[in-house]
Amino acid sequence: MSRSITKPTTASAAAKTSVRSKDRDPVASGMRDAAFNRSASFNYFLSDRFECGVALRGTEVKSIREGKANLKDAYGLLKDGECFLLNAHIGPFSHGNTMNHESLRTRKLLLHRREIARLEGLTKQKGYTLIPVKLYFRHGRVKCELALAKGKQDWDKRETERNREADREAKAAIARSQRR
Repeated sequence: MSRSITKPTTASAAAKTSVRSKDRDPVASGMRDAAFNRSASFNYFLSDRFECGVALRGTEVKSIREGKANLKDAYGLLKDGECFLLNAHIGPFSHGNTMNHESLRTRKLLLHRREIARLEGLTKQKGYTLIPVKLYFRHGRVKCELALAKGKQDWDKRETERNREADREAKAAIARSQRR
């Protein structure tokens, strides 16, 4: 006697998925970035972006889920065909014991060989560096968005600020006219 196994309908499967995503932390589910480098776009012209994995310890992942990561002074370094993340501050895990991680340790970035070779060629140009823009979760793994960046001069920063202010004023004017 053979038994047939019935699969759940797509509506019930979708309902279960939506319940799970509501219960989960927005950082862990990938709906929100774990850390974002706000000063990167202000201090640098960001051109090419690369998604790379990060080699982390267990307490570091838990700490990132708690929102204790900071990328403000962080940068990427290429050395001996490998890529590393330096000065990224990941605070200690709240329930960590003596095996907790160091906050500012050097972490390895996981990229394909071709991507590393391309980055080496691009960073050899004068003025270019690697800046981490954000940390986020994708399918339960921590990913880092690394951008190729060229430093801005002070006058570039002032121009950027003027453009932002002009955009803000234009949006406010449009909103005022729509309210009338």
